[in-house]
Amino acid sequence: MVIKPKIRGFICTNAHPVGCAAHVQEQIDYVKAQGPIENGPKNVLVIGASTGYGLASRITATFGAGANTLGIFFEKEGTEKRTGSAGWYNTAAFQAAAEDAGVYSKNINGDAFSNELKQKTIETIKADLGKVDLVIYSLASPRRTDPETGEVYSSTLKPIGEAITTKNLNTSKRVIDEVTVEAANEDEIANTVKVMGGEDWELWINALSEAGVLSDNFKTTAYTYIGKELTWPIYGHATIGKAKEDLDRAASAIKTSTSSINGEAYVSSLNAVVTQASSAIPIMPLYISALFKVMKEDGTYEGTIEQIHGLFTENLYGDSPRFDDGGHLFQNYKELEDNVQARVQTVWDTVDTDTIDELTDYVSYHGEFLRLFGFGIDSVDYEADVSAVVDINNLV
Repeated sequence: MVIKPKIRGFICTNAHPVGCAAHVQEQIDYVKAQGPIENGPKNVLVIGASTGYGLASRITATFGAGANTLGIFFEKEGTEKRTGSAGWYNTAAFQAAAEDAGVYSKNINGDAFSNELKQKTIETIKADLGKVDLVIYSLASPRRTDPETGEVYSSTLKPIGEAITTKNLNTSKRVIDEVTVEAANEDEIANTVKVMGGEDWELWINALSEAGVLSDNFKTTAYTYIGKELTWPIYGHATIGKAKEDLDRAASAIKTSTSSINGEAYVSSLNAVVTQASSAIPIMPLYISALFKVMKEDGTYEGTIEQIHGLFTENLYGDSPRFDDGGHLFQNYKELEDNVQARVQTVWDTVDTDTIDELTDYVSYHGEFLRLFGFGIDSVDYEADVSAVVDINNLV
């Protein structure tokens, strides 16, 4: 079939297998060009391995440190009539590249919140790797089924305390308008923490620890975005912010529970980048478009793969890790510099529909959004007839 992007609101409902493979290869090429990561991990479990920061973590571990990886994800394969998800195609491309490089890689597709998948993961680690020395937790899901009670919880993206009305970049209409978001109630706050907080990360580490598959001195990290004043109303000081705060609680609990094997647990604070998740959050498309403009002018903007490679080399496996005031590994320090934030605020205050292209870099934002799904890549012929059916090798 000939595959063109089908965009509905803030999501793209299809993906291009060849384009996704090209996007993965670009990230692999970047990591290879940086040279080997000294004292990097050897056996890595990536929970949420198929897109965004999770995928970048797997690429960095494999092609930067030569690490064996086991990837966990929940993705849809393609059929003769419908494309698969971008994460499915990303993983197929990653797997093929890992095999070409002669590096161990296996994949498990399913509900990472479930006890069954945790057990399958443990069995695979025991059989193939023995133990893992790095666990990346990078899940992004709008809902979660509690593995013990079966109750389904859904997250919300709402402010806390009172409703907010804020400037917004409407990506469907390509206009600057306003959006009003009602305040969350207590149940919505609690449910968001249940889905996006640290409980499942903690359950994963507890299960791995009890099974004896964590190496002495293992490391684990979950990813967060903190931001500053401009994004706080809908992010830092909102339902999603409460969930991210719970990651701090979980990190402390994990350190305590794994102290006998000198476990290290961190929350890593990363850049605002274009992801499937961030595209759904009010404020973020305009904020990121303005951020692109400012940081690209300075030559300091870093995308997903640059951030994660920097996290590995500077912080997780660096000699002098950088921490922010909250004790997180501080990788997005360039974004949060006062000068950068002040200039983004100026763009925010002055931009209107007529000046979107002049004052922001929405063109790059939209381009990065398309690339998430394998579109808009110069090396790909989008008029070519391609098969939507792509197998993932080493799928457990």
